[in-house]
Amino acid sequence: MSTAAQAADQAGPRIVVGVDGSESSRQALRWAQRLAAGSGARIEAVIAWQYPVATGWGAGSMPLDYDLEKEMEKVLTDTVDAVFGADRPTDLKLTVTEGHPASLLLQHSAGALMLVVGSRGHGGFLGLLLGSVSAHVAEHAHCPVLVVHGDQLPDAI
Repeated sequence: MSTAAQAADQAGPRIVVGVDGSESSRQALRWAQRLAAGSGARIEAVIAWQYPVATGWGAGSMPLDYDLEKEMEKVLTDTVDAVFGADRPTDLKLTVTEGHPASLLLQHSAGALMLVVGSRGHGGFLGLLLGSVSAHVAEHAHCPVLVVHGDQLPDAI
């Protein structure tokens, strides 16, 4: 077991949630909240980002002072606020990290009780960064994976 997984185990069970700002990731947070309540686990909401690679006409058109990390931090905070409002879990951990979303979610899944992701990512620019994250993590995660479909709220556990 890796050092990170050992540290996670010592801190108690945790449920990792992939967040990208989409309604699907909001549903994933809602499901994680219900699962955490029933299992005594804490929630770690993870957003991953990377600079897009582009060549040719229009490449490099991103403003030099654009801070993608800060933008992703805002997306994560806004998404968590939209789901939990004033009832944000006290042990909720927000993680903003650079890299490919699927790869980083797999890393965070080590030692987790469960990984929860939405079935569809955010369209547009964020969609380009995500690709088919849910399919990739479902196949390779170090823990069980829940891929949330639709907009039905989970029943209380």
